Amino acid sequence: QKSAPESAVLFLYINLPSIIIGRNQSPWVEADLALLDPARNNHPETEPPGLGVVDLVRRRSGGGTVFHDEGNVNWTVISPPKDFTRDKHAEMVVRALRSCDVDRSRVNERHDIVLDQGARTTEAASNDTHSTPYMSETGDPRPLKVSGSAYKLTRQRALHHGTCLLSSPNLNVIPDYLHSPAKPFISARGVESVSSPVGNILLKNDRFISTVQEQFAQLYGVSNKPQAVDEAWLEHDAIRKGYDEMRSLEWTYLQTPQFTLSNASDSEARTRFELSVRNGAINGGFAYEVGEDQLKIDVSPGTIGQRLHEVQDFGSFVSSAFPTVDATENSQLSAWLQRMLPNPANSTQKEKGS
Repeated sequence: QKSAPESAVLFLYINLPSIIIGRNQSPWVEADLALLDPARNNHPETEPPGLGVVDLVRRRSGGGTVFHDEGNVNWTVISPPKDFTRDKHAEMVVRALRSCDVDRSRVNERHDIVLDQGARTTEAASNDTHSTPYMSETGDPRPLKVSGSAYKLTRQRALHHGTCLLSSPNLNVIPDYLHSPAKPFISARGVESVSSPVGNILLKNDRFISTVQEQFAQLYGVSNKPQAVDEAWLEHDAIRKGYDEMRSLEWTYLQTPQFTLSNASDSEARTRFELSVRNGAINGGFAYEVGEDQLKIDVSPGTIGQRLHEVQDFGSFVSSAFPTVDATENSQLSAWLQRMLPNPANSTQKEKGS
């Protein structure tokens, strides 16, 4: 927002292990929150040696959820909106990859960058960033996604950013982190992520960074020397304000679109319940015991406004929300809620600027 309206800016950065959700997504739908801090949640790591604490961040742009680590270089272009298209900068990155002999790379119909996995069957024009000689007419084998995109457009600026999987050592455990146990029980507004097979490009971070810089310079006719981003930039009030906001749990959880959590599809539950959550806080709900009467009990007024991510003890929560539920049912229901909605660790994203 503060950059010159006619300027073009390229920002390349690397994150420590983290899950990045879109602006209009729910963390309870998109991630297994118990894995973010396994020691704190008494949750075994998915595979030794494990990743330890993984940060959860809500970005300002839309789109789906992605996993970042140090084998993943992220790119952002901020430019004037008049010349913006959803393919423009993905095509720039494909040209960079092809200059590194990654000739299977292309931009697909979803504006993502993929690597075709078929045998070489045709010749493709070298300047066609939307096709390769390895494309399959049947779509089998499926291309591997190596870069997704997200956007934010304002009247004066267009922001397009994406990931690029280069050499992530964590591809085998990413699905565990992006699999929420609560997802089958949540009915939500907002954007759901689209799952795709992913793979590594097997390119060094430094080489990718330098070739993307070269392609950006050619695209916009600039020759500025790259600047390293460090903590000194936080002395700028606008940067500090945005930085602090995105580190806050309020931004991460209270910006969640409205959703409903229900165990009605759980055949083993004797007490069925439904909770309505708006802006990350409970705004309604009811419970009933399975049987002939099925008399519904509204959630207690004292529970309205309770921030879901701040619930530390679901036993106490159930007692407060549904005081007439007996001790046995309270124990079963609170254990179920703890599995579905583990209390997130108070951790924040850490970045390396480049």
